[in-house]
Amino acid sequence: MPINATNSTVLGRSVVLHGELTGNEDLLVEGQFDGSIHVQEHCLTVGAGGQVKAEIHARQVIVHGKVTGNITALEKVEIRKTGHVLGDLTTAGIAIEDGAYFKGSIEIQREESLATARAAAASSGGGDGSSLG
Repeated sequence: MPINATNSTVLGRSVVLHGELTGNEDLLVEGQFDGSIHVQEHCLTVGAGGQVKAEIHARQVIVHGKVTGNITALEKVEIRKTGHVLGDLTTAGIAIEDGAYFKGSIEIQREESLATARAAAASSGGGDGSSLG
């Protein structure tokens, strides 16, 4: 998993959280989350025991557990063999392993759409203030 232990947050297996989660670091969800997740420039990983019912916005999303809701990822969505996703995906890249479950639509964003999405994320405060030029 591309989680950097020095700059990441983990929601443990016993955690049940409802609401809006926004952050500027990678996020690993092993528990239950219901609401919306915004980690625009970072990676969201849903662990094998994780259950997420949320609108998700991230740079990259990796699903080992269960996600119900739409996912928007600037770079890539990966659904691993233990993953279960019910919702629509909007992303530049997609990887679905054999054995994974997915029901929904996939919209592949092209490079010009990515540049527009990154600019919108930076102007809405979703970025970390760094220049994308």
